[in-house]
Amino acid sequence: MIAVTDETRTEIIGRLNDRCRQGLDRTARIVVTRTCLATLAGDTLASRAIAQAHLMQALRRCTFDPRDTERNRGSFTVRDTEVFFAIDYYDAALEYGSEDPADAGVTTRVLTLMLREDL
Repeated sequence: MIAVTDETRTEIIGRLNDRCRQGLDRTARIVVTRTCLATLAGDTLASRAIAQAHLMQALRRCTFDPRDTERNRGSFTVRDTEVFFAIDYYDAALEYGSEDPADAGVTTRVLTLMLREDL
């Protein structure tokens, strides 16, 4: 069995988080707080869908400091509003924290998009 260093685990977690942010992780969940959606959208279903599309577009373009190898927290701007995100790691049933965030087979990522007042 090959030993995995903490640095390698962090790099693996960073790559898995990149897949989550890009919408490529089928098991991941992306959640938008009510405050965030209400700030960026109007009252219609169409305006909410457009706001969600703008959020996802900005999230996918988010850049990181090269020293941030895990890439599980960040912020970006949409329509002059600063939006924050955080990726949390849960077990497959979403009941407990993941035992190993570097193992995609036992981890469900939940990415939350929020405003400062949601923090």
